[in-house]
Amino acid sequence: MSQDPNDQAPRLERELVEGACPRCGGELRRYPVNSEGGWFDVVKCQNCLHSVSRVRGPRLGPIQLLSDQL
Repeated sequence: MSQDPNDQAPRLERELVEGACPRCGGELRRYPVNSEGGWFDVVKCQNCLHSVSRVRGPRLGPIQLLSDQL
């Protein structure tokens, strides 16, 4: 299946985190993930996917409601 190069799917930037993976020495990034327990803000290795940290995130993840800013 070929994908149209003009079709831009939404992408979430993964924030670079200082330090290295304790398992493989790879690059660490912070980003939100959704699992059976809801949204979490995680720091994961981009090489081996080892989870360095996982904390409960906002109830709607990266979606910002205007009412949350009041």
